[in-house]
Amino acid sequence: MKQVGLFFGTFNPIHIGHLIIANHLVEFSDLDEVWFVITPQSPFKTKMSLLDDHHRYQMVYEAVENYPKLKPSKIEFDLPQPNYTINTLAHLGEEYGKAYQFSLIMGEDNLKSFHKWKNYETILEHYSLYVYPRISEGEIEHKFVGHPKINRVDAPIMEISSTFIRREHKNGKNVRPLLPSAVWKYMDEMNFYR
Repeated sequence: MKQVGLFFGTFNPIHIGHLIIANHLVEFSDLDEVWFVITPQSPFKTKMSLLDDHHRYQMVYEAVENYPKLKPSKIEFDLPQPNYTINTLAHLGEEYGKAYQFSLIMGEDNLKSFHKWKNYETILEHYSLYVYPRISEGEIEHKFVGHPKINRVDAPIMEISSTFIRREHKNGKNVRPLLPSAVWKYMDEMNFYR
């Protein structure tokens, strides 16, 4: 059974920090693949800075094209909104259940608020979490410390954010080194985030 880590995000845009973490996980954990699950634009929240779903998918596709163990996923594009992770997991289970074992990938900052997620107990009952380090405020809930389903991954700490990239690109700064070259090319040609 293939072990697949699900890395959720808006990836607006995907940057080298995302790639470094995903690649670290497929190389140094028992995950066989990492799927970048692109969160669709919520019909209830219109964020001007959030690119159309298909553009963000295309950038992820371009970013991972030369990494056979990393895949883009638009699974959430077809699910009713607003969507919760538990629904995505159920949907993936129905579609791929026999061949794949899914786990969630999240930053330590997300683990700190994980107890607020819809059906988080059910998620933990059926899925493992792979948690990479982030510099962030707050404490991890005591019940998650040393939990058998929560794997702490000693990945590099990446303090790069898509927000920073969008803002500084708009301000005319050169953000090219922070992006996979294919993503930079696509973003530049399409004149995004200007």
